[in-house]
Amino acid sequence: MPIITSIDIKPFRARLLQPFRTSLGTHERLENILFSVTLDNGLQGHGEAAVATHITGETFDGTLKNLEKARSFCEGKEIGGFEEIAGKCQRAFPNNPAATAAAETALLDAFTRSRNIPLWRYFGTSAKVLRSDITLVLSDLRQTQHSAKKFYAQGFRAFKVKIGHDLDLDIRRLLAIKKLVPRCRLIVDANQGYTSGETMKLLQALEKNRVRIDLLEQPVRKDDWEGLRKISRSTSVPVCADESVCTFEDTQKAVKFQLAPAINIKIMKCGLLQAQRIARLARKNNIKLMIGGMMETSLAMTASAHLAAGLGGFDFIDLDTPFFIKGAVKRNPYLSGNGRYDLKKVKAGIGISPDQLYDP
Repeated sequence: MPIITSIDIKPFRARLLQPFRTSLGTHERLENILFSVTLDNGLQGHGEAAVATHITGETFDGTLKNLEKARSFCEGKEIGGFEEIAGKCQRAFPNNPAATAAAETALLDAFTRSRNIPLWRYFGTSAKVLRSDITLVLSDLRQTQHSAKKFYAQGFRAFKVKIGHDLDLDIRRLLAIKKLVPRCRLIVDANQGYTSGETMKLLQALEKNRVRIDLLEQPVRKDDWEGLRKISRSTSVPVCADESVCTFEDTQKAVKFQLAPAINIKIMKCGLLQAQRIARLARKNNIKLMIGGMMETSLAMTASAHLAAGLGGFDFIDLDTPFFIKGAVKRNPYLSGNGRYDLKKVKAGIGISPDQLYDP
């Protein structure tokens, strides 16, 4: 097998087209880290660490430091040993999963390129076409309506609405969205912004106004498992755990606790290999799956699309952050303007290189 000869680690910074606001905080620009491996046959593999300090507690400097440590795990090793290297990263950086995700993605990209197969082929025998939702960030009523109209005209038919800051305003926003796009799928994400009581008030208000939502994501604090389970058992709306379930071990506990009927898998929470194990365990226990991400470029987003397309069985697709980065969608040959990922044309690896991530 080819040998890893060198590692390149670079900060990646880009301003977003609009602030990405949630109840946990606001992103106005990307500040991620790219991790690239070069093999002795000249092939390269690329990965990305999307650092979400306000969500995971990870830091840019800490991630950069850990990726420098990952360099020593990689250089001089055969690319066929990527699972062993990934395991070293997981053990060395238990509180920095973004670093593990970056190294692991680059290794898998290089490995599948060396085998001349697309990344999705590592996870399955065919690539399902995926259709992503689009996020309507936390905003006032007027901006919410404007964004819903714009993205509907662009061809989106599933909307993920960020809520969790102002209950009354959130209700008015959701009613307005449903009126504007009545036949579209509606996912609601509070990002831990509500209490159990506030969540039930939201659901009651929506029911009173005959507004059906398709998924309610992480309404309460990530450590409020009892509250999340109580909500799940009190409504017919599927409830999704995001921040509450990050690792395979979390998933095992969630299954035993009967936490929620759905979970959101993000490679920045656990890496690609652990994400695969989580998906299989969840499906075995009839738990619905969402594939999502942090504020990531097309590199990590498309890697996640390979995972979901190859494995199959994902009920909700939330891989829309390239739409918030200037030029990212037109530079991604596998992503259409209405959120459709079609990876059948990928010849090898992820199919995305660092020069395809944005317009400077």
